[in-house]
Amino acid sequence: MTILSAILYFLSQHPILSWPVLILVGALLGWAMATWRRNAGWYGLMGFFFFFGIANIFTGHIFNALFLNAFGETGAAVVTHSRETSSTLNDQPVWAYDAVLKTADGRDVVTGFTTMSASIYPITNEILIPPEGETFVAKYIPGFPRNIAIMRDLSPYGKAYRIGQDRGPVDKAANQFAASPGNAAFIAEYRGALTAFLAKHRQDADPALVRDYEARLEALPPAD
Repeated sequence: MTILSAILYFLSQHPILSWPVLILVGALLGWAMATWRRNAGWYGLMGFFFFFGIANIFTGHIFNALFLNAFGETGAAVVTHSRETSSTLNDQPVWAYDAVLKTADGRDVVTGFTTMSASIYPITNEILIPPEGETFVAKYIPGFPRNIAIMRDLSPYGKAYRIGQDRGPVDKAANQFAASPGNAAFIAEYRGALTAFLAKHRQDADPALVRDYEARLEALPPAD
């Protein structure tokens, strides 16, 4: 697991550099197998590693996150410094982050990542990096702890983000109800949004928010 973690760390943290390296590996492996098996078809490995190198640029951090979530141990980490780089991703600047991981046995491990290379679980299209100075949950392989996956939904910033997203339907339904309090469809939608939010976040949302939503739910006109 240690060697695999180190390989995935290199592939995810250096996706551009890893491309020619993978091409070279494919060429050497293809030559070795073609010579050993006396079959020129093995040179096709060069093509496989060529396209694998391209795919890795966009997916290396995803496979790394899946691997660490499945086999890693849990630790606590914090971003200690962030800085804007000269690179861009989707017309947005790429940021580099320094971090410190506290392993399960109490060791401090200095590591880092960028918005392009950060391995975040669960896998989504959004790149959500923990705020600087805020502790977050991370997974790592003990033999190579520099390679970490950010466990977004287990971390405070991820929980807050998820709650904020789930408040969207409640806010929409509340505005509809305020615009037309007598509309039965709006009342039903508002009741459903409040009920769904409370069922999902009664234990992890701000207690004041939970009490407010419970009061709103009780104040709604009864269903017909």
